[in-house]
Amino acid sequence: MRLAVPVRVRWSDLDAYGHVNNAALLTLLEEARVSAFWAGGPEGSPTTAIIDAGPGATSVTVIARQEAEYLGQIPHHREPIVVDIWVGQLGGASMQVCYEVLSPDRSEVYARAATTVVMLDASTGRPRRLSDAEREAWAPYVEAPVEFRRG
Repeated sequence: MRLAVPVRVRWSDLDAYGHVNNAALLTLLEEARVSAFWAGGPEGSPTTAIIDAGPGATSVTVIARQEAEYLGQIPHHREPIVVDIWVGQLGGASMQVCYEVLSPDRSEVYARAATTVVMLDASTGRPRRLSDAEREAWAPYVEAPVEFRRG
């Protein structure tokens, strides 16, 4: 199962060619990831949003790896683009978050991407195991990782 997260393309995300800059895509993915997994979002946030990242949180998250494959130019849209997000793998202290970036009407796939997120203990800065609550919240969203074209 996947979460469909709406993300607005900001004017500042565009480059001189009028489409989303390649580096800005990572920010759009970050916004989708935070909305999907971090607690404290707006009312109606998905049940997967359980990572406490606020002041005094006992955990921190860091990005260990990111890979993106650009399939088409993302133009500016008045309505939000859609980022389908799922978990490609739950590890001991990490998870692979997978994405497909789609047009607002879902008719075009602009990009596919994957991010490895590592959970750290805030007091030691060392990796910590995923909790049972995290695994339970995210298990329904585990499916095959994104497949990138090679070559």
